[in-house]
Amino acid sequence: MCYQDENQAYDLYNRQLDAYHRLVEMHEDKFRLLMSQSDLRSVLGQWNIAERTQEPPVGLVILMENAEGIRDPGELEMWWQRGLRLIGPAWAGTRFCGGTREPGPLTQQGYALLESMAEYGFGLDLSHMDEKAALQALDVYPGQILASHSNALALLAGTDSNRHLTDRLIKAILERDGVIGVVFYNKFLKAGWEKGDPREQVTFQHVVAQIDYICQLAGDARHVGIGSDFDGGLGVQSVPAEIDTIADLQNLAPLLSERGYSDADIAAIFGQNWLTHLTSILP
Repeated sequence: MCYQDENQAYDLYNRQLDAYHRLVEMHEDKFRLLMSQSDLRSVLGQWNIAERTQEPPVGLVILMENAEGIRDPGELEMWWQRGLRLIGPAWAGTRFCGGTREPGPLTQQGYALLESMAEYGFGLDLSHMDEKAALQALDVYPGQILASHSNALALLAGTDSNRHLTDRLIKAILERDGVIGVVFYNKFLKAGWEKGDPREQVTFQHVVAQIDYICQLAGDARHVGIGSDFDGGLGVQSVPAEIDTIADLQNLAPLLSERGYSDADIAAIFGQNWLTHLTSILP
């Protein structure tokens, strides 16, 4: 951990959020903080202009992964005003719930956090939550649900990590009309792959398999997206061999087409599903 307690986490999280605000203030032509549907429409409008004299800005939606920086649910108003819109209560286990490698249910503080989150309309990110805690959250949280960066456990034979989504949890997310973002980390795409193994052992076909698996459970292509986790410090050596830059993601399209996905399906998977879901979260 990079902090010793919730007070230190609070300070660190605020400093990171300060950095995002400075980025937007200093480079308004390149970055925009998306706090409302109006902000989203504005940025999308610039991306949709056929003839542009300059590159449109990148829209930033702020997600807090691991809610330890929220010292008390009463602070959620401050976080909301500062632009936070998505919250994942866990990374490893937290005082709110069980998490990666540290299983466990929601705690009383976890239930209190979810109750206050619902008052503001935060999106609840189940990624990193232990299955027991995630299922409990699905039972009580009335707001929008997502798993921003998680893969299906069923395609990782021999893996028992609670970092991945069981079929039970995937189906529960689908029942709530949630969206699941597929992770491009080789260890999460091929069972047994470890850091230091040749990256060529994992290909885009492993990514397509994860996408297709969720689509088959859903019966459509409206509940899966790109989760990547590229910001997780994985490094190019830990992602599929076809990826050298983010621009290479477009090469997934013909592979999905070969699987029978239509252009509309592919557009949904590449971003429209997330845009639709964000519209239901942003005020």
